[in-house]
Amino acid sequence: MDIKQLRDLSDGELADKLTEAKQDLWQARFALSTRQLKDYSSISQTRQTIARVLTVQRERATERAAGAKTA
Repeated sequence: MDIKQLRDLSDGELADKLTEAKQDLWQARFALSTRQLKDYSSISQTRQTIARVLTVQRERATERAAGAKTA
């Protein structure tokens, strides 16, 4: 998922997307250990998605903290 699309999501949707991505990563690692995974790049793609979601969440938390300090 693109970072621009993630920024358009609400906080709840971001949390759901993070949970979904972590579950996908767990499933991919399990499939890798049982030699059922055909597309190894899915692991790195899922890790990148998790990083993007965490980045957007961190940006929003920083904006809220900066807004609270100025108010």
